[in-house]
Amino acid sequence: MAQKKATRQASKTANPAAKKAAKQPDAEAEVLKKIAEMPGSDRDLAQRLHAIIKANAPALSPKLWYGMPAYAREGKIVCFFQSAQRFKTRYATFGFMHEANLDEGAMWATAYALKALGAAEEARIGALVKKAAS
Repeated sequence: MAQKKATRQASKTANPAAKKAAKQPDAEAEVLKKIAEMPGSDRDLAQRLHAIIKANAPALSPKLWYGMPAYAREGKIVCFFQSAQRFKTRYATFGFMHEANLDEGAMWATAYALKALGAAEEARIGALVKKAAS
């Protein structure tokens, strides 16, 4: 009886941040689940983007943003993927938020239309996310 009471008391005084973390679902698992639910071409693009981002910018944390895969630094979205089917467009989009700091002169791209990813596109995305994560 005394042991149960001590366990309850310890539970009440445990680190609140640890309790909150234990209750939160794994953000990367949620992103991967959402990607798996996408139709063929969107799923293929999102899976490849996820791998490129993880390899080139491991400091970015996957999370869902408006139900789509996104990658954040210190809780702020840096880049994101938008499914073509969900937004009823003829191409998917890979975009960057202002936290990416990709500024190039007076004008630069903040989003890219995606229909397929070849070696050149993968290298370009890798370089962009690496720059965005720093």
